[in-house]
Amino acid sequence: MTETDILVNRIKEGLQEKKGRSIVIVDMTALEAFCSYFVICEGTSNTHINAVTDAALDYVRKTTGLKPLAVDGLNNATWVAVDFGDVMMHVFDQTSRQYYNLEHLWSDAKLTVIPDLV
Repeated sequence: MTETDILVNRIKEGLQEKKGRSIVIVDMTALEAFCSYFVICEGTSNTHINAVTDAALDYVRKTTGLKPLAVDGLNNATWVAVDFGDVMMHVFDQTSRQYYNLEHLWSDAKLTVIPDLV
């Protein structure tokens, strides 16, 4: 497993910790994109989106020692974007996720759907 693969897995686990919903990993390694992966999920409310984002950031820091290069969107919490360099994490509300539809923006990318934890 590469460092990037480990980071993607840790982000996924951190999102699951606070019940992030409908997690999708978008693998863009075969494309000439600005990063290798998107990890996308949604929350049920602004409070939940902030909690999911905070949990993922904390989990990644504790398990890998990595901190994001940038975080944007925490103020309105309808779409939080977190830049880890080679991996971007996106936490949406349902309406914004459907509108921007990032999973399908790169139609040639490999999508991995992660089942919600019960």
